[in-house]
Amino acid sequence: MKILFTGGSSFTGYWFIKELASAGHEVVAIFRQPLDAYPDELRRKRIVALAPICHSVFGTHFGDDHFLELIKESKWDLLCHHGAEVKNYNNSSFDVTAAVASNTHRLPVVLDGLMNAGCNRIIVTGSVFENDEGAGSAELRAFSPYGLSKNATWQMFKYYVQDRSMALGKFVIPNPFGPYEEQRFTHYLMKHWFAGAKPAVNTPSYIRDNIHVSLLAKAYAYFAANLVGGVIRTNPSGYVESQGAFAQRVAHEMRQRLDLKCELEIKTQTVFREPRVRINTDEPDVKILNWDESIAWDEMANYYSMLMARC
Repeated sequence: MKILFTGGSSFTGYWFIKELASAGHEVVAIFRQPLDAYPDELRRKRIVALAPICHSVFGTHFGDDHFLELIKESKWDLLCHHGAEVKNYNNSSFDVTAAVASNTHRLPVVLDGLMNAGCNRIIVTGSVFENDEGAGSAELRAFSPYGLSKNATWQMFKYYVQDRSMALGKFVIPNPFGPYEEQRFTHYLMKHWFAGAKPAVNTPSYIRDNIHVSLLAKAYAYFAANLVGGVIRTNPSGYVESQGAFAQRVAHEMRQRLDLKCELEIKTQTVFREPRVRINTDEPDVKILNWDESIAWDEMANYYSMLMARC
């Protein structure tokens, strides 16, 4: 397939493009800024790593004139709309209205252009932290204004895509981890272990759904290849367990591969500002996807060994 992909500079976007290209698809990835305009070094590294396996188009936003011209220049089989407005996504002042407007800019025009270019299939990336997504405790409300913007973006796509009888898929992401990850939980653990320190797990009682990014990427490529018609969704799931148990899992796997103690300080959690449980529900078939768990842990150990050696 010839695939037009947005959001390729992100952690998951990098892995999704890598897996789509490995499956034999031709991927054209758009990036909002020129390479040297990205202030985040890790993001620049991901973009550079993608250069040999996809065609990169810089300085293009979803729905702008350049994007529409790009659509007209070729025949397309699939649009993967993975990009989203994420600036200040952890802030309660995140502008939901502006984010949805950016994520869906000139959406009807984009869809009409894609149909004229032979494309009738769309995948939109969702998050388990949206409202009414995944499974969990209490009501499934959005974790944040950012989560609310993701669901509103989906609803916009669903309306306009169905109005044109195009195929639409929603790929819902839980908590991915692995090489090229931002400085989040597993990066925090690895950084402390390589420094000979004992990281604290402050929220060990939350039940979350952590998934190897390589497995998530294989599930994405499979979903893309098998999207046929109607509106379908998939919610791939990984390790469903408490954050304390997940930290112990990572420690166990890293001890086997690295000359590190990988000790942990498991705190007692008394404050629960987020839902206690939020998880995905679809277990990927690792045999069909040809994914090896042990290799994924090896890749993670090797990546952090090289990364921390440069720090």
